[in-house]
Amino acid sequence: MSTTNSVILTIENVSKRFGGLLALDKVNLSVKEGEIFGIIGPNGAGKTTLFNVINGVYPPTEGRVKFRGEDVTGLQPFDMSKRGLARTFQVVRPLSELTVRENVTVGACFGREHLPLEKAEKVADEVLEYVGLAERKEMLASKLNVAQKKRLEMARALAARPILLLLDEVLAGLNPHEVADMLGVVRKIRDQGITILMIEHLMHAVMNLSDRVFVLDYGAQIAEGTPQEVSNHPKVIEAYLGDPKVAQRFLEGAA
Repeated sequence: MSTTNSVILTIENVSKRFGGLLALDKVNLSVKEGEIFGIIGPNGAGKTTLFNVINGVYPPTEGRVKFRGEDVTGLQPFDMSKRGLARTFQVVRPLSELTVRENVTVGACFGREHLPLEKAEKVADEVLEYVGLAERKEMLASKLNVAQKKRLEMARALAARPILLLLDEVLAGLNPHEVADMLGVVRKIRDQGITILMIEHLMHAVMNLSDRVFVLDYGAQIAEGTPQEVSNHPKVIEAYLGDPKVAQRFLEGAA
């Protein structure tokens, strides 16, 4: 559960257009320190676009982004990293010709603390131990399997010493055992005091993990609340779940 009422991230009336396509339509949300905040929605709903606006890949067409009380609208990703925001990507992007340790060292060098190489390597070792990749630190990143690359992606983000961590479908492509392991890692991260904003398609997972859930459809907010409130919401059932029986199964899984 959330450990404080302080708001760490605020999205105010954010819209994003790509030519004639309205990908985000006046989105408003706030994330509190210490919580896991889940974002769900059908494919094409605008979830990853919202992440890209938050961490500076795209400037919003309209609206403001505030992080820790500062207006950060339109800042570049490296500016956001220095301020304590890190993210993973839906499609994992390791530096394939570098070792696992070198990949994570890069995250520490260019993160919030902008560490020199020797200290960054020590942070990399600590983080790799934390996510269960220490034994593979000298392997080339390209040699890892999908589950291991997901952990590497998370390790690289954690090495940046984030205050807010954006997770974009870190469970995608994992088998049930790997999903359970990754959920444990996510919970440990939050227990360290890092706030988590996550996009996920595995509904049972996001419903069990999240303190609050935010639902996008066609770029617009259709619901926000606790997992049970969202699972019961008529617009969510219509847009995402399909029918009340599916919603009920989600509720049972989230209980």
